[in-house]
Amino acid sequence: MNIAWNDSAPIYRQLKDKVVAMMLDGVLQPGEALPSVRQIAAEYQLNPITVSRAYQELADEELVEKRRGLGMYVTEGAREKLLASERDRFLKEEWPLVVERIQRLGLDFEKLMNSANKESQR
Repeated sequence: MNIAWNDSAPIYRQLKDKVVAMMLDGVLQPGEALPSVRQIAAEYQLNPITVSRAYQELADEELVEKRRGLGMYVTEGAREKLLASERDRFLKEEWPLVVERIQRLGLDFEKLMNSANKESQR
């Protein structure tokens, strides 16, 4: 896990977001263990309570489960759940802003999509 902390959000939230990104990218698979709280705290010089808070939020959202004496593990269906919520958030929060910017700049949506398709085929 490679993390550069910034001041825009609490560190526990940034850590949580990094773990979520790893799940979405398939780096962390269902049934796979998360690094231990102690390991993350030591590696990134964080307070273990900060790491525990990030992990607890993931557990509260049922993306990971605590296995007594073993640690935290990615739950089955975590990626699908995340994809659904991230897509919903994007469509409600980010997409309207993108559309507004496209319109403000007088860009043609169809040309943008064609350009994006050409770029992805390279």
